[in-house]
Amino acid sequence: MDLLQTYREEGDQEESNSDDEEEHEIRKLPTKTLAPKVDDTALALTVASDPATAALHRPIDPKQHIISYNPTYDQLWAPIYGPAHPYSRDGVAQGLRNHKLGFVEDDSTDPFVFHEQYNTFLRFGYAADPSSSSTTIIGDVKSFEANRGLSVYNVPSSAQKRLKRERKQMEEGEGKEEEDVDIASDEWVTKNPKSPWYKPKGADGPLPDQAELTEEQKKYAEEHAVKKAGKEGRRDADKAAEHHVDKSTFHGKEERDYQGRSWIAPPKDAKPANEHCYIPKRLIHTWSGHTKGVSAIRFFPRHGHLLLSAGMDSKVKIWDVFESRKCMRTYMGHSKAVRDISFSNDGTKFLSASYDKNIKLWDTETGQVISTFSTGKIPYVVKLNPDEDKQNILLAGMNDKNIVQWDMNSGQITQEYDQHLGPVNTITFVDNNRRFVTSSDDKSLRVWEFGIPVVIKYISEPHMHSMPSISLHPNSNWLAAQSLDNQILIYGTKERFQLNKKKRFAGHIAAGYACQVNFSPDGRFVMSGDGEGKCWFWDWKSCKVFRTLKCHDGVCIGCVWHPLEQSRVATCGWDGLIKYWYVYLFILGL
Repeated sequence: MDLLQTYREEGDQEESNSDDEEEHEIRKLPTKTLAPKVDDTALALTVASDPATAALHRPIDPKQHIISYNPTYDQLWAPIYGPAHPYSRDGVAQGLRNHKLGFVEDDSTDPFVFHEQYNTFLRFGYAADPSSSSTTIIGDVKSFEANRGLSVYNVPSSAQKRLKRERKQMEEGEGKEEEDVDIASDEWVTKNPKSPWYKPKGADGPLPDQAELTEEQKKYAEEHAVKKAGKEGRRDADKAAEHHVDKSTFHGKEERDYQGRSWIAPPKDAKPANEHCYIPKRLIHTWSGHTKGVSAIRFFPRHGHLLLSAGMDSKVKIWDVFESRKCMRTYMGHSKAVRDISFSNDGTKFLSASYDKNIKLWDTETGQVISTFSTGKIPYVVKLNPDEDKQNILLAGMNDKNIVQWDMNSGQITQEYDQHLGPVNTITFVDNNRRFVTSSDDKSLRVWEFGIPVVIKYISEPHMHSMPSISLHPNSNWLAAQSLDNQILIYGTKERFQLNKKKRFAGHIAAGYACQVNFSPDGRFVMSGDGEGKCWFWDWKSCKVFRTLKCHDGVCIGCVWHPLEQSRVATCGWDGLIKYWYVYLFILGL
């Protein structure tokens, strides 16, 4: 009986101890899992069939797309074993990798929720706790209460207007208050809205009152003074660019010879030397007057005794080709790099388009600016109507997708062609100048009737790339377009403007560069520059590479064939040089 009594007392003591533990035990909230519910029957059968439970530690086959049970931690993190893969890294084959560190999968968090909380924390200093199922806040709780729990994606319109108004007031207040307050004074740190010690007038509490600036405040004031000086310098430079003075400098001996002829007059004995064109071999002269790269070159119409060049140093120069081969005149009127130039039919005038958003009409002989045209956008290409009775019509392709037509006599815009979806790169007249073809960064070609802003032919294919340069064949039946996929495509100029699939010129590297494409005067050869400084020549009939010349150290951006000397070619590049090439012909008489 004593033993039973002792056993009963021990049992009662254990029960009392268990009750005390239950009273003091912390009750935990039930956990929630984001994993979808799956059938565990397959796992149970696998475990039942394998007494050693080897399946629980067996690695998962990476080729397996569906798993019918919840794998264990060891299975998920087990390395992949098997034969050595030639491209394997860290046990993961190259075909199974989607990241430089291995294979990465998206987690269960919605991307929108992640970016919302991430940007909210960067903006306001608080975000929702991802490890808690309840609405627990991490970060600045006071900011959370002041903003009433707003995130960056659900700011009300009233708050947006308030923020814009405060930002505008800060910008205006900075300019007004800094005019009256010296940066080095003790009042500046409180009156500058961008200062960390700034306190608005309506804020609670008095403004900070101090005798002199601390070291931290002095350092901040010096940095702010440097930034302000830089802004004022850029503002002055922009104003100076707007009021840039147009001037020109003549570098020749005399503007008129003893017979009273102008220096731009063509020589009387300039005639075609040969009936056929030949590929040049040797370099005979180099012009090096530009301090930066040369973006375009043009020979004087019909005679080619002068060469016009547009430089990235904001200058336009004209060079003598036949006699002294020196720079004859420099035209300085632009404040930024010159992108394109174009002669009139007689060569007495030329157009220049620059990144300063201006188009200037120059007098070739005197160097005076006749007129200036601008729409506030950057012109990428300028072209005069080739008809003799329409030499006052100017077409310019702009970077705002429009083609603007001016009447240079009145200075008014007479037409706008606005069907492109990207900046306009080229303008080429075809069909006896009744139509013109334009190319754009929208990877399309559009054909227009001159004077009518309606597209009569739209060419756009999925395989097409942007075409920054187009040239017309001497017989006017074909267009050569420099495509940015390292090939030159040929389109017909008849009614359909179809792509000639039998003619394709490739081998050069022009992707990313607006390298000029051109024809020889007899139409036998096609030539183009490339990004490696080479000039390529192809045979028109066979489409084979005829010759390649290493012309420039950088990009060979432009190449033109001399209109009379059929064996001479001029090239220009981003190294600032213009080179003149020639082939020597030895004709033996009997």
